[in-house]
Amino acid sequence: MDHPLIDLINQKIAEAEADGEFENLTGQGKPLPKVDDPENALINRLIKESGGVPEFVSLSRELQKLREELRETGDRTRRQDILKEMSMMEARIEIARKAHR
Repeated sequence: MDHPLIDLINQKIAEAEADGEFENLTGQGKPLPKVDDPENALINRLIKESGGVPEFVSLSRELQKLREELRETGDRTRRQDILKEMSMMEARIEIARKAHR
């Protein structure tokens, strides 16, 4: 089944083409860049351009905060909880790294 707006989309593309909006584009006549994951290339580029980071990076930042909290905490119960959280966080980081590869 076609997209419900396919006729409008095709009309807008035809108008842009007629107006010359597709002429003299950057990279015109050059091959597209090689990508490791063509299915997700656009999503990956948008995430990168918007400052997004892989999950393992954000998890590593959270782990660093837990380490800092552990250094500053004297409460034994809280220290045990932090150590448990750190252990789980390290496992999550490893899984995220493997998924990222």
